[in-house]
Amino acid sequence: MYKIGVVGPAKSVEKIILLAQEIEQDMEFKPYIYSIATETKNIVEAHDQHVDFWLFSGYIPFKIASQTSVPQDKLTHIFFSEAAIYKGFLEQSYKMGKLIECVSVDIIPSPAQMASEGLGKIEKNVKHLFVKEFDVAIDPKELFDFHYQLWQKGKIEFAITCYPSVDEQLKQAGVPSYWMSPTKTEIYHTVQLFTEKIKTSYYKETQIGALMLEIKDFDSLKERMKLGYQIQYLELRMKENLLQLCEQVDGSLIEEGNGKYTIFSTRGAIEGQIQFIKEKMYQLSIEMDAKVTAGIGFAQTVFNAELHAHRGLRQTKENESIDIVMIQDDGTIIESVGNTEELSYSYRAEDPVVIERLKEASVSVKTYTKIQALIQKMRWKHFTTKDLSSQLQMSERNAQRIVADLCSVGLAKIYGEELQHTRGRPIKIYQLISPKETN
Repeated sequence: MYKIGVVGPAKSVEKIILLAQEIEQDMEFKPYIYSIATETKNIVEAHDQHVDFWLFSGYIPFKIASQTSVPQDKLTHIFFSEAAIYKGFLEQSYKMGKLIECVSVDIIPSPAQMASEGLGKIEKNVKHLFVKEFDVAIDPKELFDFHYQLWQKGKIEFAITCYPSVDEQLKQAGVPSYWMSPTKTEIYHTVQLFTEKIKTSYYKETQIGALMLEIKDFDSLKERMKLGYQIQYLELRMKENLLQLCEQVDGSLIEEGNGKYTIFSTRGAIEGQIQFIKEKMYQLSIEMDAKVTAGIGFAQTVFNAELHAHRGLRQTKENESIDIVMIQDDGTIIESVGNTEELSYSYRAEDPVVIERLKEASVSVKTYTKIQALIQKMRWKHFTTKDLSSQLQMSERNAQRIVADLCSVGLAKIYGEELQHTRGRPIKIYQLISPKETN
């Protein structure tokens, strides 16, 4: 059972847990309550080992927790929409028996900007809207003073605040106020998505993983050894390194023969030890005085995981500059795993129009998606065949043929030309295009 720490003011935490337990009964939701948002940092750092994930009542505590060493994929927060602002605005208008014309709001800018958009719509329908944007490190007293001073000067009829403590202080001072808390719909939606993400993460981590390692030119290596004992000692040292690797990923080792070994474990264990795998591969290459390559495969069955690993290993043979190729269960291929040159693409395509045109051009789906991934990674608006050949480790002639074939079926086009400093023809500049653009 996963344990989820719910962080926020008492009212919010109670509301979130009550609804979360209705949605997901197979997970334990533990309350962690603060008086002021800045306490979030201490809460998360002190109790991170007691929970598997963190759920925050809003963007403020989430932002504070993001500044700690806790991994980002363990954190999420309830997403506010403009509905929370409208709710407070309408409730108070109903209480006062008239449409509020002067209001103050404090708000923290968030990536979604939904609340800011909501304020923009309200501003069109009121005479005066006073807004204070603030950072997570702000003293709540500053927010209280902002609203209270406007109230004393008679500039507002109502205040909306993100802080429950500010809301309480304003009410005690006689200022009509509303605490902008998440609605039931927002809590339900966030908790549902979050728990689904957790379950997906669990199934993903427990997938079967196969790590296939190969000593290149193993036959030549044996021929170089003058005595049979030398080979056996070398193999013992090699197995020692592999067993250490097995222990680290909690896996089992199978000797395939002729310098090839397979380690079976789980996806989570292998993905978490990529750097250690690279270190062991480097050690082995020094010991054996030969290049060591690896194919990693993930799938729901042992057969498919091994098949993906074998396919990944074969791909390292096709490209001498790549040491590790990982193939995931959804068809995603990751080359140069763990390096800055890491490139992720798929050997599958879903658009029937693209598939048909690639067949017509005699270009494989894998090559096309690899070019797409490279362009996206490098943030190229356009490219030359020389760019492709240098990045994809292929000859420029081959790159020219592929791009020409893509142009012939409307998946690429000539964008322009680049004049050379030396004599010769101008270099053509290309751009990939969607089939929709040619229809």
